[in-house]
Amino acid sequence: MMTALDSPPLGLVLDDIVRRHRPRSEAGSLPANIPHLSSLPFDRFGIAVATVSGDVFSAGDADLPFSIQSISKVFTLAMALSAGDPAALWSRVLREPSGTSFNSLVQLEVEHGIPRNPFINSGALVVTDHLMGRYPDAAGEVLRFLTDQVGHQSGRKGPFIDEVAARSELSNSSRNLALAHFLKDFGNLRRPAEAVVANYVRQCSIMMTCVEMAKAGLFLAQGGRGAFGAVVSRSEAKRIGSVMLTCGMYDAAGEFAYRVGLPGKSGVGGGILAIVPGECCICVWSPRLDSKGNSLAGTAALADLSDRTGWSVF
Repeated sequence: MMTALDSPPLGLVLDDIVRRHRPRSEAGSLPANIPHLSSLPFDRFGIAVATVSGDVFSAGDADLPFSIQSISKVFTLAMALSAGDPAALWSRVLREPSGTSFNSLVQLEVEHGIPRNPFINSGALVVTDHLMGRYPDAAGEVLRFLTDQVGHQSGRKGPFIDEVAARSELSNSSRNLALAHFLKDFGNLRRPAEAVVANYVRQCSIMMTCVEMAKAGLFLAQGGRGAFGAVVSRSEAKRIGSVMLTCGMYDAAGEFAYRVGLPGKSGVGGGILAIVPGECCICVWSPRLDSKGNSLAGTAALADLSDRTGWSVF
């Protein structure tokens, strides 16, 4: 672990991370099926670290909001588990890496409507459906949860749903609707497919900064304790972290574990949330993606930060 005796202050480390990893060319790609993500400047790069001691360090574009997309799945999973009857939820979705595309129809059909894990799209739809059993406006409840965890920020809007982007994304959600109808046909969706997909797309369209995301995810580094007490139990926080480690980075979870060594969850908006249990929560954002759909510069930056600090679960 990094100490004051053998390493520079974390703020200086983050400044250097930005200098080294801010993209200098348009390497990588942008998600073609989400129009509002296709025009982001290639050189955007931000990073923030929120520590269990209450400090927040940031550098680069850490105060610019970005679309959290699939990072939202971490928070809906935590909320669904805390909403009651976690055994019922885990009977509807597994905890295994998928080995196929995050929006695979074939795998869902072969496995009779039971998604491999809560972080592929079909699994996230099941989690959203479960959450809607308690909160019909699940996306709105996720936004309220995130806003509470972030706390008041003078002069800042805070997390918000980009409703225009959500409508655009919903109009391009044929694959997610197909997954939802498959789930419904197999009896693994309780509410109407269209309503579940609409909530799912709105939760993915939440806009947050790296600083806000690092603060919102801190409960996972604190044994489940958030800004206002327990969000999930210590046991559930550990298990969410384990699913992040094995399933959180699409088909590159193994490579991310090898390079970074931390539980992480990415989104095609270019963000990555990473957890250092007992220490801190990290968010990095850079919009250009690698072939697996993860932030190209963000993954490299987290590998560099892990090497410098010694932060790892291994």
